[in-house]
Order: sequence, then structure tokens, then C-alpha cells
Amino acid sequence: MTKGILKPKEDAFGQEMQSYYSGKDMCEIVERDDGYFSAYHSSNVYFSEYANWPDIEKEAMKLVKGRVLDVGCGVGRHALYLQEKGFDVTGIDVSPLALRIARLRGLKKAKLMSIRHLDFKPESFDTVILLGGNLGLIGTPEHGKEIFRKLLKIVSVDGIILGETRDPYKTDDPLHLEYHKRNIEGGRLGGQMKIRVRFQKNVSRWFAWLLLSKDEIKQLVNGTGWEVTGFLDSKDAGYVVILKKSSGKKR
Repeated sequence: MTKGILKPKEDAFGQEMQSYYSGKDMCEIVERDDGYFSAYHSSNVYFSEYANWPDIEKEAMKLVKGRVLDVGCGVGRHALYLQEKGFDVTGIDVSPLALRIARLRGLKKAKLMSIRHLDFKPESFDTVILLGGNLGLIGTPEHGKEIFRKLLKIVSVDGIILGETRDPYKTDDPLHLEYHKRNIEGGRLGGQMKIRVRFQKNVSRWFAWLLLSKDEIKQLVNGTGWEVTGFLDSKDAGYVVILKKSSGKKR
């Protein structure tokens, strides 16, 4: 099996998407490693049309250029929109079921692939999108640096990355503040999480998820060949970071 790809019983997200696609209203359950659970009736978000997207995602679409890599494309909401606009889009995800649905919905290029095991030729893309919060897929600062260096090779000279995340420190929830404190005391970033997804009897593997402040993302990309050129801000803690290749690092 391809590295990082989920087995059927582990593909809880894909099972959830399949149920929603078949006409059922599903609830997404995410478990954090401190025992915290969150449940959202949000399956429809993954199938939402452009008109219902957050403003920062609409603004991000205006910056997309050339050949596009959609990392964590899920059932294809961003990739399909861009494909309809005439872009050459490749979507990757670790969920076989989500990718199956993306293909059924019309996505022409969908590959079963993990962000940590990118397998593309040099300069294959001009824009990489990690929207819908998918900047979190880099997992840890260490893996993040490794991933950004890999992206440097497969993105063109003038290419960009558009990554969406949330500032974890913009909260007054005592349970989140307690988690941040535990992380920092353990030598981790406050927004460094370990989570898994549950759906019916399906449970995903535990996986790392990383929320970053603007200062933290600037520090993280330092030395990777990328630099922050701007942000698209929302009315709450969410934002999109815009990255381009650093001066002298274009390859």
C-alpha cells in the first residue's frame, strides 16, 4: 500500500463523505489526544459551492495561476472549481473513498498520495493550495520544513503556495488554553495537535495536525527556500498565508 494511505477501516473521513454523497446528513467527530471531542454537522462544507465559501478562500482563488496542486483535496471542492475555470489541477489525498467521489464529481486528475511522500517531477506546478485549513497537514515543525523543501523542487520558479490555517492562540476556551500550555511545557508549539476522525465503527489513525500563528509560520519556513509575502485575513482566527520562493532560492 502506498505510504500514508488509509486502509478501509481507517478511512473514517472517506466513509463520512460517502454517506453524505449518498444522501445522508452526517456528523463529523474529531478526537484529540487529551480526550477532547468535537462534533460538527459539517459534511456539507466539503461539497459546498463557491458562493458559500469563506471570503479568504474566494480571495485566494484570485491568486491561483498556472498548473495547480491541491493538497488534501478531499471530494474536490477547490479543485473542481479551478478545473471549471480552465486550470490544470491535480488533487491528492490519502483517502481512497474521498478521491473516488472527487472523480465521480468530475475531477480529471486525482492521485492517492500523502503530503509527506510527494512524487512529482521538478517544476510540475505553479500554485500549491492547502485550503480548508489544510496547512495543518504539515503536522509538526520538523515535518513542515521537510515538506516545504520538497515543494520547492516541484514548484516552478515563480510559483506560490496558498495555505489556510488558524491562529490557535486566538481563543479563550480553557480546554484549548490548557492544551496549549501542556504542549509548550513539553517543548512543542501550542497549536501542535494529535487527532483522529471517527465515523460509525471506522476510526482513522492518529495523525499530527499543526495550527500556527503568523509569526510561527514565518519562523517555520525560514531556511526552506520559501518566504511569506502576505496574508489574507478573516474576521476570526482563520487566515491564508501566501508564500513564494525566497530570493536566491529559485531553481
